[in-house]
Amino acid sequence: MADLNKLVEELSALSVLEAAELVKKLEEKWGVSAAAPVAVASAAGPAAAAAAEPVEEQTEFDVIIKDAGAKKIEVIKVVRQLTSLGLKEAKDVAETPGSKILEAVGKEVANDAKSKLEAVGATIEVK
Repeated sequence: MADLNKLVEELSALSVLEAAELVKKLEEKWGVSAAAPVAVASAAGPAAAAAAEPVEEQTEFDVIIKDAGAKKIEVIKVVRQLTSLGLKEAKDVAETPGSKILEAVGKEVANDAKSKLEAVGATIEVK
């Protein structure tokens, strides 16, 4: 059996990113989700909330095309409106799944681009 005190000391030395990676690996290995225990810990009271570090909100987003859909010409037109790409470059972006249409833009700009592209039939992901 593992020395629990030593294990606690090693886990205490982890950075926040390392701890998050550890959680993901344990979830995969054990086939569970840590979401429920986190909610219980948050409800433990103000002491638990004060001890938790605030999560930094994402401020930059990438707009990625997953599928142009049936109306490729319309998608290409919207891509050209959103970017400074020429016709050939916009066509290449629209026809290549996983292409980034916009990089490191604000949330409002990313959501606006997503809604415009989805309106013409494209499948879009904002990361």
